Amino acid sequence: MPKHGKKYFEAREKIDRNHHYDPEEAFALVKEIAGATFDETVELAVRLGVNPKHADQQVRGAVVLPNGTGKDVKVIVFAKGEKITEAEEAGADVVGGEDLAEKIQGGWLDFDVAVATPDVMSVVGKLGRILGPRGLMPNPKTGTVTFDLSRAIQEIKMGKVEYRTDKAGNVHVPLGKISFDQEKLLENFYAVIEVLVRARPAAAKGQYFRNIAISTTMGPGIKINALKAAALGKTV
Repeated sequence: MPKHGKKYFEAREKIDRNHHYDPEEAFALVKEIAGATFDETVELAVRLGVNPKHADQQVRGAVVLPNGTGKDVKVIVFAKGEKITEAEEAGADVVGGEDLAEKIQGGWLDFDVAVATPDVMSVVGKLGRILGPRGLMPNPKTGTVTFDLSRAIQEIKMGKVEYRTDKAGNVHVPLGKISFDQEKLLENFYAVIEVLVRARPAAAKGQYFRNIAISTTMGPGIKINALKAAALGKTV
């Protein structure tokens, strides 16, 4: 079990662990209790009422956060021909084909997102065992396998984040930095909730949002009223 410091326990004392806060209250509180010496990431955790073991209940996709993540994202692109120039002009940090694949096979992983055009996926497919477990494999469902490289790269740089249910039906998404204004964090939160509402599988039965919580990198979790969040997600 990880050990927590004095600041963590001081922060936890300010949280009613049996209470499910309204979103506005939760984000005001998370900013109040943040005590790290660096600009922590505010993270969202959602437990969905789905069974990811069934293909028709998996929830996966991407959303562009209206206020970004506050992180400088390093994007690599697998492409060939004219698409190499398009990727470079759109702001890709590294562009390549077989040479880039060999570099990754050699152990280089200094990037955050990988994008590829469909015609080079035979090259990228060889990297499945390396990129897959790290969540870096390009995928059409998240818009990272596309011929529209300019749009894909720009969205990622602006704050596009991927979401995917884990084995327990949980989704984890970064919402930005603790230095963000509360309203900006709320806008990012609502954007994620809205897209999760739209992504609800038809096969999912019962309550869809089981638990929702936010936390900072070093802080304790704050529970959010799931029913209110779901209602907001339908009206945003």
